[in-house]
Amino acid sequence: QVQLVESGGGLVQAGGSLRLACVASGRTFCWYTMGWFRQAPGKEREFVAGISRSGGSTDYADSVKGRFTLSRDNHKNTVFLHMNSLKPDDTVIYYCAEDYSLANIGLRSRNFHEYDYWGQGTQVAVSS
Repeated sequence: QVQLVESGGGLVQAGGSLRLACVASGRTFCWYTMGWFRQAPGKEREFVAGISRSGGSTDYADSVKGRFTLSRDNHKNTVFLHMNSLKPDDTVIYYCAEDYSLANIGLRSRNFHEYDYWGQGTQVAVSS
């Protein structure tokens, strides 16, 4: 059974840090491109970051570039989103997702429609 489980969300003050984790199960993790998206109520899901199958390539939305770092541990079937210098605008639900068909990180991997499987989401709240 395919499953993605996020953790690590919570409440933090502006300028603080959080580390989100997403553990995958049910298939060969290293075959999948991984992405993080976030979604505010009433808005479309927004790309945050993506990482290639090997972890050698990453891509970030302009809004988080320089503050967030995405990494993966294929031995532990886990992807990590390190979030630093958090802002109140980062307050939303964060979702991890995976896709088998994406061979590279690029424009397609920024599109949430490309992804096959999704986690249940984890809430991040940043107070000012």
